[in-house]
Amino acid sequence: MKFISLNSRGGNYLVVAENVAWLRDYENGQTQVGMIGGAPLLVAGKVEDIAASILAQANAPT
Repeated sequence: MKFISLNSRGGNYLVVAENVAWLRDYENGQTQVGMIGGAPLLVAGKVEDIAASILAQANAPT
């Protein structure tokens, strides 16, 4: 199990990388991150930037 950090305007999240199901553009330069078994998270940044961040963190050596 690998944890990744996602930054939000209201606070930061630490989530299990394997639980990220989908990404969707949202308003004001934010992205919704769909989580398996939970409600979507609203994080700061464009979809492309969030996707790159998730992949980089998930594939980083431990």
